[in-house]
Amino acid sequence: MLSVYVDLALGLVVSFLLLSLLVSGLNEAFVRLLAIRSKFLWAYLRDTLDGSDAQGRAWLPGRIRDVFAVLPFRRDPRPRHSDQPAPAEPGELPGRENPAEDALVTRLYQRVQEIDHPKKGRTSIANIPPGRFAVAVMELAAGEPGGVEGLLEKLKAMRSPLYGHLNGLWETAQRDLDRFRQGVETWFDGEMQRLSMLYKRYVKWVLAALGLAVTLLFTMDGLEYAKTLLRDHAFRASVTAVAGSGPDAYEELRARCQQSDPMACVTDTLSQPALVRMLDNALVSIAIPPEGDPAFHWNGGQWWDRLTTPSHWPGYLMTYVALLFGAPFWWDLLRRITGLRGRG
Repeated sequence: MLSVYVDLALGLVVSFLLLSLLVSGLNEAFVRLLAIRSKFLWAYLRDTLDGSDAQGRAWLPGRIRDVFAVLPFRRDPRPRHSDQPAPAEPGELPGRENPAEDALVTRLYQRVQEIDHPKKGRTSIANIPPGRFAVAVMELAAGEPGGVEGLLEKLKAMRSPLYGHLNGLWETAQRDLDRFRQGVETWFDGEMQRLSMLYKRYVKWVLAALGLAVTLLFTMDGLEYAKTLLRDHAFRASVTAVAGSGPDAYEELRARCQQSDPMACVTDTLSQPALVRMLDNALVSIAIPPEGDPAFHWNGGQWWDRLTTPSHWPGYLMTYVALLFGAPFWWDLLRRITGLRGRG
């Protein structure tokens, strides 16, 4: 009896794992296509280094609703890609009053463009190590008369939001360059963690939307799938019993399959997993015959009837909630059930 529940648990965990991986894959494709990670980084850098644009609007949306409202970022915050090597000297910052310019972002990009490759004419850099950012700040300070204090004066004149952060770090370091560099590195690392939290909040809502779409497109009824797994286990048990029972049991199996040749029924049932039969209810299903090419089938009418049947809605809700846990959760649960161990 225990094997029945083990089969049921493994079947559900594997199905939820596969669907969660599909959701994660769609999200990753969406993120890469729109370069969301890179846009998040450079929108933050523009707000922190050069401030808001000429209309006084922040580059990085502050709320989740704002993030979805501006996707895929109508104003691309990423600098244009340059295949030229970084200049040996960063040069002085321009003494200007127009906050719409991006002098600091441009010079920061020049210091890190060696790790860049183009993506539709824009930078693809999605991560700047805190140590590299601190070195870039020190290089900018080296290009100003007076060093760090000259850089701070220029940032104040430019009304850069970075001035307040660096000035506090400079005073805390008691004007020691090494301590100042370490302070900039620690501060930027904390800012990247805060930015990662905002990005994770955004991704959580994206995954929730994709999970709902996958559940409805495949009309994956988790409760019905569990019943199918139990029926499959019972059917395999009956076939095993028939193998050692004699012709009378074989006649019962013939009546149960309702075919002239019950062996074809048994073979087809045992060779087709329950998950494959459940996915046949998707909007578009695929059939892979023993011979020949795969065939695609449009199930629009059947899919709509199944989707609008209230008896399936609790199963859809179960599947949707399961997908919200994510692929790592179901992979860890599968390893615990099966006893798989990681390398480390």
